[in-house]
Order: sequence, then C-alpha cells, then structure tokens
Amino acid sequence: MASSARPYRSVLYIPASKPRALDKAKTLPVDAIIFDLEDAVTAEEKANARGLLKEALAQGGYGNRVRIVRINGLDTEWGHADAEAARDMDADVILLPKVGSPQDVDALAAITGDKPIWAMMETPRGMLNAAAIAAHPLITGFVLGTNDLAKELNSRFRPDRAPLVTSLGLCLLAARAEGVIIIDGVYNAFKDDAGLELECAQGRDMGFDGKSLIHPAQVAVTNRAFAPSPEEIDLARRQIAAFEETEAQGQGVAVVDGRIVENLHVATARELLAKAEMIEALQAG
Repeated sequence: MASSARPYRSVLYIPASKPRALDKAKTLPVDAIIFDLEDAVTAEEKANARGLLKEALAQGGYGNRVRIVRINGLDTEWGHADAEAARDMDADVILLPKVGSPQDVDALAAITGDKPIWAMMETPRGMLNAAAIAAHPLITGFVLGTNDLAKELNSRFRPDRAPLVTSLGLCLLAARAEGVIIIDGVYNAFKDDAGLELECAQGRDMGFDGKSLIHPAQVAVTNRAFAPSPEEIDLARRQIAAFEETEAQGQGVAVVDGRIVENLHVATARELLAKAEMIEALQAG
C-alpha cells in the first residue's frame, strides 16, 4: 500500500529522446517524473531513446523525485524491448499504457518481475475493470489518460469535465479501495494558468493525489493546488490540539470553529500535517 504522506502533487512527462529535457528535469521542483518512451517519442527515435534514458538514469541526479518509465504497449513492436530495458533501469516504477485488465499487468510482470507497475487508465475497458486492476499485487499507482479516454468515449471538451466524471470516479473508487496512488490527467493548454487552476482544484477536491503535466510552466500552479494550504495546516493543528485536550480532560466532544471534531477528523489532520512536513523536507533537500 502506498504511503499517503509521500507527495505526488506534480508528475511531469519528459520525452526520453531529448537529452536537454532529461537534464533539465533534475532541476525542476516536481514530485515525480514520467520518462516517456511512448507518445513523446517518434517511431524513428524509440530505440535510441531507450538507451539514452538508461544512461541518464544510471548517471542519477534526480534526487528525491520518483522516477517512472512509461513504455510502449506490449502490443506494439517496441513494447517488449522497452519492458526488458525498463526492468534493468535505475527507475522506481514502470508505467504501462492502455491497461484494460489485470491480465495486461500480468503480461508486463512476466518480463519485469516484481518491479512496481503503474497503470495508464485511458480506455473504457480500463474504467470498467478499474477495481480488478487496482487490486493487482504489483500495481501501486494509476495515471489517468484523459485525452485518450475522451477520444475513446467520443466526448467533447468541457471545462467542468462532466463527460469524464463517471470514469474519474470509478478510478478513484478503485484506487482508494486498494490504497494506490492516483494521478489526474493532463491539462493541454499549458499557458492557461487560470484553466489549470480550475482543473487542479476539481481533481484535488475529488481526491486525486496530484496531476500529470506536459510542461514545466505548469509545475508551480499544480504544486500549490495539491499542497496543504496554510489555512488547512492551521486548522489541522487546532483540531488535533482540541481533540487531545478534550480527551485529557475526560470531556465528551471537541469543537473547533463551531464544528465537532471526531476521530476521523483527527486522522485526516495528522495525514495532512505529515504530507506538509514531507513536502517541506523534499523542498529542503
């Protein structure tokens, strides 16, 4: 089960075929990096990108950032070689595209052994099988592929993402039931900070751990959106203090800002403070 304190606010896609991008990623304040061998790499560059990425990861320098390698699907001509290479790379996770069932994860695990796997959730079949995929013993995370999903659903873009809410909710339910990380899909208009803020707020309020990003310009907005705010930290501390004081005095009910504080609120408050402390530690490191 994944740690709820470890932040995954910003998860940035980096093309594995671009040496400058691979180098720049070492300096960006992101919580995780998806080193992409799939969509961001042309067919002609795929074999070279594989070797380039292996060398870059071996050299290190990515600090505390979670290193995720997205391979091509095993149904493509590059997928099997990608999986073999990713198995031996100095990476934390392998990300498998278009996961439709636990059997897709089994097929990758037959090549990569016990290395942790994240699933790209981006097809109708994947949505319908989300619970079974999340329950796979090697799955530790979901990444929503909302562009591919919208295409498969034949849905239209709306700022409120109403056509995708059912799919997002199914994946969230599955991820929370099994204790795996879940990362929201990308926001395509990378110069539109206001639109990004709205979509981050929606994802955060739904329960996502963070958001996948296509451009470094999106990092600051996303990190801020998915981090506990100063107001939330202050409230969490006051809730814990009030609850502990009430318990110590043998009184019945703790109240903060006119609201009852119960065990579940205190547990949430402690998780929030742990996440804030982890973010601070990562930034300091």
